[in-house]
Amino acid sequence: MKAAARAFWLRSPGKGELRDIALPAPGKDEVLVRSLYSGVSRGTETLVFRGQVPESQHAAMRAPFQEGDFPGPVKYGYLSVGLVEEGPAALKGRTVFCLYPHQTRYVVPASAVTVVPDDVPARRAVLAGTVETAVNALWDAAPLVGDRIAVVGGGMVGSSVAALLARFPGVRVQLVDADPARAETAEALGVGFASPADALGDCDLVVHASATEQGLARSLELLSAEGTVLELSWYGDRKVSLPLGEAFHSRRLVIRSSQVGTVSPARGNRSYGDRLALALKLLADPVLDALITGESAFEELPEVMPLLASGEIPALCHLVRYGKSA
Repeated sequence: MKAAARAFWLRSPGKGELRDIALPAPGKDEVLVRSLYSGVSRGTETLVFRGQVPESQHAAMRAPFQEGDFPGPVKYGYLSVGLVEEGPAALKGRTVFCLYPHQTRYVVPASAVTVVPDDVPARRAVLAGTVETAVNALWDAAPLVGDRIAVVGGGMVGSSVAALLARFPGVRVQLVDADPARAETAEALGVGFASPADALGDCDLVVHASATEQGLARSLELLSAEGTVLELSWYGDRKVSLPLGEAFHSRRLVIRSSQVGTVSPARGNRSYGDRLALALKLLADPVLDALITGESAFEELPEVMPLLASGEIPALCHLVRYGKSA
């Protein structure tokens, strides 16, 4: 017998809807997961919702269990936590994380889910995908003891990076954002805070995650000679201008990209599974609850997503909760 489920779909840019679907019975090496929570990443997901994925990036931007195509109709998302209702004995009844869109129940290969550690609450576990991005970024950046570091852009990804950097010995970490409300987030994460104009310079490393042209330009200004900007922002279909004249070459500055789609070459001996398992382990720290700043029911997503995309609902990670009968 097929199980019933409901899924959130982007019908067309700016317009979402819930669709009823039927699920097949799980096969021998598959699991049936009942969703407990999912997370909306305001960066990538709102770009998708607004229809701003460039045609050249349609293939690269596909989520693991995406259905449909950009700009829509498309079922998109990748931060899901649920309970295994059917599947192998080792997984049945366990709470798991999966890179799945917003849906009440789903069937996936057992290899596609990762067990959430017992000391990580299910609602916090939705952050695993973003903390995984931060882990990969720090593998790329390779910060050293005592480094002077700025994280420009206090959104979900930037704040995750700052939270991990706060654990490095002897570093000076400052979260830089134009929104003064991010000072509260920085304090919760145990790092300093500054507006772009007041940020400390002479940085060995600047991690840029504001997704703005101004933020990237300011990141270059904050570097010491031979310093590096690690670029985490994804700009969708927008073009970005950079001030690469003046002292850019004489100071031997570096701009380096990082993206979670591949495991950092600096950790070529690690798999995607290793990286995700590490991210989930790091989520045992309750400090990371500061990254969840909004919550609504799954049934409200068609009304909530436009507000998240426009910024009317300010959020880092917006939590979507599912009822017990989901």
